[in-house]
Amino acid sequence: MSKSVLITEKPSVAMEFAKVLKINTQRKNGFLESDKWIITWCVGHLVTMSYPEKYDEKLKYWRLDTLPFMPKKYKYEVIPAVENQFNIIKGIMTRDDIDTIYVCTDSGREGEYIYRLVDQMIGIKRKK
Repeated sequence: MSKSVLITEKPSVAMEFAKVLKINTQRKNGFLESDKWIITWCVGHLVTMSYPEKYDEKLKYWRLDTLPFMPKKYKYEVIPAVENQFNIIKGIMTRDDIDTIYVCTDSGREGEYIYRLVDQMIGIKRKK
C-alpha cells in the first residue's frame, strides 16, 4: 500500500497537521506514521551553503585579493547538528512505498528554501 508524506518545518507543526487532518499516527524517531501517511519535519535548516574553504583552502581567510568570490557551481552540505533528522527524512523520502510528497513548510521564501535544499541534497526522483 502506498503512502503520502507531509514534510513540515518543525515537530509541533507536524502534530498539528495530524490533528487537523484527523490522521491517527504513531510517533517514531523523527516522524509520525499511519497506514497511509508519514509526517516529518526539517527542524529548521538541515542543509547549508558550504564555506569558501570547501572550494579552496586559500579562501579560509578573507583577503581583498580573493574577493569577490563567485563560484561557478555552489556547494551545499548537511548541518552536522541535525544530520540525524536529515538521514531520517532521506530514508522516508526514498522509500519504495512513498508515492506523493506534500511540501508543508511555511509558504514564504525561507520555508520553501529549507525544503528545496533537502530535496536537492537527497536527489529525490520526482514523485506525483
